[in-house]
Amino acid sequence: MVSRLDGLLEHIARLERDVEVELNRARAQWRYRIDRGRVRFEQDVRVAHLRLKQGIPRFLRESSVRNLLSAPVIYSMIAPIALLDLWITVYQAIGFRLYGISLVRRSDYIVIDRQHLAYLNWIEKVNCVYCGYSNGVFAYAREIAGRTEQYWCPIRHAKRLRAPHSHYRNFSDYGDAEGYRRQLLPLRRDLRPAPRSKGGEP
Repeated sequence: MVSRLDGLLEHIARLERDVEVELNRARAQWRYRIDRGRVRFEQDVRVAHLRLKQGIPRFLRESSVRNLLSAPVIYSMIAPIALLDLWITVYQAIGFRLYGISLVRRSDYIVIDRQHLAYLNWIEKVNCVYCGYSNGVFAYAREIAGRTEQYWCPIRHAKRLRAPHSHYRNFSDYGDAEGYRRQLLPLRRDLRPAPRSKGGEP
């Protein structure tokens, strides 16, 4: 039986699809396309972007002292984030193969492309690369953790969970013992890699 919570989670999924549609509209509005993995702006747009680029001296003058002093603290996180990236990749390479769970494609979550924007100076570009990498690693780790949770403990929490991962909507309700036993194996099967066709294509 579909609960009201299931309906709300499905509504959230529909909204996420709507967000993707709006992103495609933004591409048309800002006049760029994705060509073989690279972002391509129309020439006149790129020229306009270059005119809006802020030079380094002005950028530093206009930055607050607080921002400048906190930069080393922010960038100190690169070591633990890179370690998480490595560790979670090794974990899924071993664990997911043992459990029969399809591997998470790292490139789907770690997207680094904002450094190609002509209106950013090199400090802003470095900042954008760092933020894209860091948030991508967290999203990548979250997806791996979500699949792990679906395999081992697909039960919703009794307390409200803010921004649950995408697998959470399929979990059994807290306290629904029969539902948990009934859903556990199907939820595990859902995590298996898609079968390949005879030609080798998925």
